[in-house]
Parts: sequence; C-alpha cells; structure tokens
Amino acid sequence: MIQQSVLDEYRPYYDNEVPEAVARIASDSLFEQIVRYVFPNEDYAAFVENFRRLGSVYDFQTKIMDKAICNIVRATATDLSYSGIDHIDPKKSYTYISNHRDIVLDSAILQTIFYANNIKTSEITFGSNLMRPQIVVDIGKINKMFKIIRGGTAKEIFANSQNVSDYMRYAITHKNESTWIAQRNGRTKDGDDKTQVAVLKMLAMSSSRPFAENLAEMNIAPIAVSYEYEPCDTLKTQEVYLLRKNGTYTKTANEDLNSIVTGIRQFKGRISYTFCLPITETELASCQEAPHKERFRLLAEIIDRRIYSGYHLFKTNYMAYDLLEGTHRFAQQYSDEDLKEFIAYTEERTSSLEGNRGELRNIFLGIYANPVRNCIDNNI
Repeated sequence: MIQQSVLDEYRPYYDNEVPEAVARIASDSLFEQIVRYVFPNEDYAAFVENFRRLGSVYDFQTKIMDKAICNIVRATATDLSYSGIDHIDPKKSYTYISNHRDIVLDSAILQTIFYANNIKTSEITFGSNLMRPQIVVDIGKINKMFKIIRGGTAKEIFANSQNVSDYMRYAITHKNESTWIAQRNGRTKDGDDKTQVAVLKMLAMSSSRPFAENLAEMNIAPIAVSYEYEPCDTLKTQEVYLLRKNGTYTKTANEDLNSIVTGIRQFKGRISYTFCLPITETELASCQEAPHKERFRLLAEIIDRRIYSGYHLFKTNYMAYDLLEGTHRFAQQYSDEDLKEFIAYTEERTSSLEGNRGELRNIFLGIYANPVRNCIDNNI
C-alpha cells in the first residue's frame, strides 16, 4: 500500500480541494489573458462568475477543459480524427503510453476523445519542471495531473521513480483510475519515437511479482499521436542542433512555458490518434521467457511497433523523407505544388534559427521524416 505522505505529494486534487483552487485561479493575474485567448467569444465577467461556481474535478473537466481544448483544436487544426477506440473497455483502467510531441495537447486532446466516447478521463503525468507558476499547478492538478519529479541525484531519481510507480499502481488498482504517461522522459525532439526501457522499469518497480504478472496488472495500452505540422518544430530544431553541436543543452528559465504556449498556438493541420491493441498477457509471458536483461527491451519494441503501426503519415512526412533521402519514393503521396509549398514552409520556419543552414534544415526535415523511417525499418 502506498504511504499517505507519498500519495499527498504526488496525487491530483480531490473534489473538496477544487473550490479553493478555483478561487486562486480566478484571482491570478494571468487568468484573464488565458480566458480571452481560449474563450474569445465569452463575456469575461459572466465566465468568471460561472467559473467560481465550479465544485468538482468533473465540473472543471467537462465545463472548462473540454471546451477549451475543443476551441484550441478548432482554431489551430483543420481536423481531429481517431481510430481504435473500441480497443478500450470503459469498465477497465489502463496505463496509456503514447509517443510525446506536445507538452499539453497530447494528453489534453486525449481527454476530449475519452469524454466524447463516454470513457472516464485518465490521470496525467505532470513534470515538476512544469509546475510553475501557481496557476499552472492548480489548473493541472484539477485536471487530474499527478506529479513526476524531474532531476536530482541518482538516489533521489530512484526514490522518485519508486514513488511514481507506487502511485500509478495505486491509481489503477485502488482508485480505478487510468493513467497517461509518455513513452520517454520528455517530448521526442527529433521525431524518432522510441519507448525508453527506463519508463517500463519504473512501472514495474511497485510490484515484486514476476514480470508478466507485474505488468499485466498495469494494463498497458499504447496510443499513437500524429500531427501534420509538428508543434514547436522550430524550437525543437534549434534545441537538437545546439545539443549535437555542444554536447549539452541548458534550458532558459521560461523555456518550458514558452513551449507550452507555442505548442497551443501553432497551426497543426490535421491531428490523428490511434488507440492500439493493449499489450496482452501472452506478449508479456513471451517477454518473460527471455533473459532478464532483455525483457523490458522486448516489451519496448512491442510498444514501438504498436505505435508505428498506428501512425497517421501525412504528406509532410512523406515529403520530408523524400527531400532528405534525395528520392521520389513516395511521390505518389503528394503533388508538385505540395512539395513546393513544403519546401517554402521549411525555409520559412528555419530562417530565423542560428547555426549551419544545411544542418538546421536536415534536423527540421528529420522531425517529419523519422516516422516514415520507423515504419520502413519495422516493415510497416
């Protein structure tokens, strides 16, 4: 059983904590700016009055967050589609694992899909590096986000991983709540989605049972998230460039917040979610038969193949691949005019970045091309 101190440190808000959090949010200096952007057609005074009446997590998610995310999608995307929702049993709790492209929207859009299909929303990982200012903390924790502490010494990282694992298993087995976690620590910056073995090992830390039985209880359900136009593609390009050039990359004080805002506001074109088949007990048993050191790697590969099979590859992906490879392999997927426009888009998006033009262009295109490469490499 999870320790009460750990539960209180990591968990989202309870319903009885919502009124005070709502009052803090409504009194915050950033609140009006957020409301006027997300709800441009609402009368602000009336909105605040109704907002202050919110009394539960369900109220907040259905009356505020669902509408907010739908408004953002309408304003910044041309289409939102999803498939495989029938793979999800509304009566069960899952550990949803997806590729991670946008700090907020990956999991936020997922919740709107759940709500539209009468599936209980999930709890969501919330990196401690994102937990500031207070209004962000309050909005996150009312929206069923639970904390993951980033950084620290090796001993602290181990302890924090143990606590998160304990909490996630507690959420599924005692609260009957699903959870969402990214397949890796942080967003994929180069478009190459790979499940980190460390994430899977963390999930298993909270049980001493055999591998298959341990992870079967976590009920892992992979989800593939695809954007036609990558959120924060230029910011990611600059970061990858500097990391490759210098060997390290240090974030600025407000970089995460800037990425959140940029990801929300940037045009995303079409967005697609694929709910893949959950990992089966047979697959887990097969992994368990392998040598101990190989089990988590094999499971990561199974999850990756699920996600690659669920990719929605757009014209942008095919064009980027052909441009990088100097080929016309996927020319049937786009027109000459499409290619001309995408080349112009690439030049426009990378023109303000600092560094070698050719390298920046290749990194930018790689963000879009790597999903195609992953499908090719896995014969999908």
